[in-house]
Amino acid sequence: MKKSAPGPASGTQLEGGALGTSGIVFFVVAAAAPLLVMAGVAPLALNVAGIGAPGGYILAGLALAGLALGVFAIGFTAMSKYIHNAGAFYSYISIGLGPRWGLAAAVLALVSYNALEIGIFGALGYFTQSTMADLVGLNLPWGLWSLIGVGLVWFLGSRSVHVGARFLILLLSAETGILVLLAAAVLLRGGAEGLGAESFAPAHVFSPGLGGVLTLAFAAFIGFEATALYREEAKDPSRTIPRATYLAVAFLGLFYAFMVWIIIQAYGPDQALALAASDPAAMYFDAIENYVGGWGSTLMELLIITSILASLLAFHNAITRYAFALSREHVLPRVLGRLHPVYKSPYVASAVQSLLAMVVIVGFALAGADPYLQLLLWVNSPGVVGIVVLQAMAAAAVLAFFWRDRRGHSVWRVRVAPAAALAMLSYATWLIVAKMDLLTAAGPAVNTVLVAVTPVSLAIGLVLGARLARRDPDLFAQLGTTDVDAELSVPPDEVSNSPIQPGKAT
Repeated sequence: MKKSAPGPASGTQLEGGALGTSGIVFFVVAAAAPLLVMAGVAPLALNVAGIGAPGGYILAGLALAGLALGVFAIGFTAMSKYIHNAGAFYSYISIGLGPRWGLAAAVLALVSYNALEIGIFGALGYFTQSTMADLVGLNLPWGLWSLIGVGLVWFLGSRSVHVGARFLILLLSAETGILVLLAAAVLLRGGAEGLGAESFAPAHVFSPGLGGVLTLAFAAFIGFEATALYREEAKDPSRTIPRATYLAVAFLGLFYAFMVWIIIQAYGPDQALALAASDPAAMYFDAIENYVGGWGSTLMELLIITSILASLLAFHNAITRYAFALSREHVLPRVLGRLHPVYKSPYVASAVQSLLAMVVIVGFALAGADPYLQLLLWVNSPGVVGIVVLQAMAAAAVLAFFWRDRRGHSVWRVRVAPAAALAMLSYATWLIVAKMDLLTAAGPAVNTVLVAVTPVSLAIGLVLGARLARRDPDLFAQLGTTDVDAELSVPPDEVSNSPIQPGKAT
């Protein structure tokens, strides 16, 4: 006998129809922070892989990251037609693999997204302190700048999703625009030594540093899966969510590769590699000053701050929607599911998340930690591992969900594609763990602790799931099913036997 999933109570639904494809794409791409990735990470990719780095980004973006995430998106978006809430990975994994693994995924998602967002506040403090000191002589502690950022992100995150979307469209357009301006200037002047395609030669692409580039590239793609978090707020979500997913993945892969190639052309291969080794932080700023002018460098310094703010807001929204979904299903305190009476935003969850960020920032500042090397790199890295593991789990959930009943979808879309994505994302997880030192700039002891965050988070979720199954079997059986098609609910007698329940639950 089918057990109907409970729908959301009146007044507990997010603002429906608020976002179109472009709005969701902006949220996702903004989370990736293209300007920060290019100015802060791309020089490291050059230092690791040489002039073949752009080809490595192409390979990562199209053959590994792009293909894995794009193929994963095929099954992911096919299943999104049957998932109607803001839980994203939590809901998909609960329905596909069972409530125990769904709750484990929820814990990992909350830990990972918080790690990503809170770590990025370190980058905000670092770059804002440096820029304000250089431009206007205002030399305030980095921790103060980070706390100001927390306040701004809280303010925007607790308002209507329209406000956040408009803010992100403005900031993302500006940061992308400054990179496009640099690219246009380099192309028009023919680069430092003429434009060349050496970066895409197989001998350079398939260098010993390829694994490092793939690691950095996968980290740069984090956030694409957030398209599904906005399902309740999307216009025509069955079409909007797939389109936004594909567009975000395609744009990031191609844009990253193009801009790394541009920076090589701006200096010439030999000089670019020398600068990547000696002064990586200045590469893009010096390039735009040489090709556009001093005003371009100043503008880029300001826009990297706004790029970070856009990324922070995007991750903040992801966290609050996970908390909202879990609260609505009584897994987290119900107060976190309260919506603002005017803005229809999860404003309590927004305030709690902002308070957590403040506590961590103050702790790192009082300990005298480095905002970039420790708060950013050390706190961010467990988030990168956790999100890729969640992507792999979601691919497995899609495969399991459609195993017995393809629900009218092709074998390619709901079996072959998710299976291929699962294999590639599993490889990506291994690669990131093996190359963790590239992401953290830390030693083996620190890296071991950071990698352990993911399995520990999953273990905590499984323990919580086991306790909930004993205390409240009915609530446990309905995890992940709030406002989901009633036919997808999993009866308690089935979920108690195995964490994996592929196909249609009856």
